[in-house]
Amino acid sequence: MNLPAISVIIPTYGREAALRDSICDLLQQDYPDFEVLVVDQTANHEPETEKFLAELANSGKISWFRVNWASLPGARNYGVRRSRGEVILFIDDDVQLPSGYLHSHARHYVRKEVGAVAGRVFDRMKLADSGNKFQIEDLPPEAMDPGIAWYYLDLVHTVKPQRVISARGCNMSYRKEIFTQHGVWFDERFRGSAVREESDFCLRLRKTGYHVWYDPEANLVHLGEMTGGCHDIDTRSLQYQFTFYHNHFLMALKNLTFSQQLRLYAKLFDCHVLGNPPCNKSGSPIKIITRGIFYSLGFLNAVNTRIKSLWDDGQVYTRQDTEITTPNTATKVNV
Repeated sequence: MNLPAISVIIPTYGREAALRDSICDLLQQDYPDFEVLVVDQTANHEPETEKFLAELANSGKISWFRVNWASLPGARNYGVRRSRGEVILFIDDDVQLPSGYLHSHARHYVRKEVGAVAGRVFDRMKLADSGNKFQIEDLPPEAMDPGIAWYYLDLVHTVKPQRVISARGCNMSYRKEIFTQHGVWFDERFRGSAVREESDFCLRLRKTGYHVWYDPEANLVHLGEMTGGCHDIDTRSLQYQFTFYHNHFLMALKNLTFSQQLRLYAKLFDCHVLGNPPCNKSGSPIKIITRGIFYSLGFLNAVNTRIKSLWDDGQVYTRQDTEITTPNTATKVNV
């Protein structure tokens, strides 16, 4: 089997020990041709991390890029433009990788119809909630419905390989030609934790005719660190709530038919505002009203974002990177 060259891109922000451990796991992979690109959005690292990254960069084991902004989709695009691999693989900066991880992604690209591989995610919090025993064979039909798929697409407990509608951002790979030939890039208007940025990307990818294939053997452990990662993990924060709804509505307005949008809006309201399963949030009237306010504000803000797209595509960080008039946007440290 002719295995493709892989470019592994790690966007990172505010992470220290978890980032170091993730890179160590990656460098121990037994794969014939891969590179590691760290797109670092951290202004000031701890001395131990600074030294660790500098030594790896100077020895040529990683390419370390430092940028002066923080955007998860922006960092993904930035890394893709500097990659040399035929396959682009994204992992988070707080993961644990098993041996053979890169092979598990790469082997599927011999199939011409596969444009992306979604890996299984052993998410510590979600596995703990289910007692580590719940398993799924075939995903339900609803998992392929763009309106409500996000409530049925379980890439944590599913144990059978199959075609899916989207990947999870911490464990996903793509043919590079999706970007370079088909012009599908991550939308940098997705904010905060950028929730739904990978969903938006995969919905647009599917229009190229390529499939997204799920392989549970391409698995990793997602630690879900409480700090860093381009976002505030505290879901009670006002900024998180605002961007959460904005990003869902933006994905819908960009990609879904009117009927699909209505299904998503209804499910989003029922689960995240009213707190019904699977969200299981507090039914306190005050909290419902508060969540309803953020729901409404998020929708209005997403509509505003779509209106602005008539004259501004929102690819702010890509423009900064590609315009000659904006030097020193980033520094490659290993030169």
